Amino acid sequence: MVTIGILLSPGFQVLSLSTSTVFELANRFYGQPFYRVDLISEQGGSVVSSMGFTIDTLAFTQRRYDTTLVLGDNELIKPTPGLIHYLQQAFTSSRRLASACTGSFLLATAGLLDGRKATTHWYHARTFRETFPNVKLEEDRIFTVDGKLWTSAGMTACIDLALALVEQDLGAAVARDVARKLVVYHRRAGGQSQFSALLELAPKSDRVQTALTYAKEHLREELSVEQLAEVAHLSPRQFSRLFSSETGQSPAKAIENLRLEAARLMLESGAHSIDSVARESGFGDPERMRRAFIRAFGQPPQMLRRALHLQA
Repeated sequence: MVTIGILLSPGFQVLSLSTSTVFELANRFYGQPFYRVDLISEQGGSVVSSMGFTIDTLAFTQRRYDTTLVLGDNELIKPTPGLIHYLQQAFTSSRRLASACTGSFLLATAGLLDGRKATTHWYHARTFRETFPNVKLEEDRIFTVDGKLWTSAGMTACIDLALALVEQDLGAAVARDVARKLVVYHRRAGGQSQFSALLELAPKSDRVQTALTYAKEHLREELSVEQLAEVAHLSPRQFSRLFSSETGQSPAKAIENLRLEAARLMLESGAHSIDSVARESGFGDPERMRRAFIRAFGQPPQMLRRALHLQA
């Protein structure tokens, strides 16, 4: 049986507890208990969450774990010397040492991430980079793996990390079943950006939001300014001015970003040819898509697909 210790500190982020459900469902789809999950803390007993309610835990000195998963908090609370010492010991004794959200700050404080790649919640990325300059921070990643050290981005990214752990242990089929039961995308690749192109645009008016929603649902079409303006019930000139003022981007640039996001997701799935990805995402031909990828990511789609295969 694979033992997992989920490490809680006072103020731990509540959403990160959803990782335990991933392991619970993995047991169910595997057909027999494969994981045993303990909630642990430095002293044991009740630990207060970010929402103020408490969770009962075991003292982390009571057992050793195959996998130790460190949860983060919302306030970057300074860890105790005892917690740092435990993490340093867990790095030696555990097969895998993982962190969710700002839990990477705890691993970095323990000196475990120096010279290694890691990620964290995008909101705290600048602070992380300034505090731990020797860590190879990949702030736009959902999760990273460097040897036995796994780190995830913020909030729901912990589910992607837990699914990846299950996939490593029990295979892709079980991880896919768990993801389906959780009603989540199976599973976002670690290299996928934390950001959504649509969320980043953050339109303020219903008219611009309606046009963007239409664009995302009709990426295969040409999507001219005139077409989007008609959807928004504005003149092309009014639409372009309003769109740029609300999003900080031109309509053409925003549509390209939506297409890049769609194309990247298709490439990550591994189920589509380059020609098919270019066609379905609205680029039309592979060369046009290649130029857009180089502008956005510094590499053509073929290189991105190759990197994803190597990561897998």
